[in-house]
Amino acid sequence: MKDLAVQFGLNLRTKRKELGISQDKLALLAEVDRSYAGRIERGEVNITLEKAYQLAEVLECDVRTLLP
Repeated sequence: MKDLAVQFGLNLRTKRKELGISQDKLALLAEVDRSYAGRIERGEVNITLEKAYQLAEVLECDVRTLLP
């Protein structure tokens, strides 16, 4: 299960960097703490489905882009 969180985080980071969005801006737009956004990207936390969709909306992509 941990591998899924890590892959989600890598996909999130890749998409964020493709769009040139800082981690701080992502956190602000997704209404999460910056340190939490970092923990998501490092795969240290399991997020809710709702949060996954919220992050996808901020990154203007389909949630399937972020899923492992």
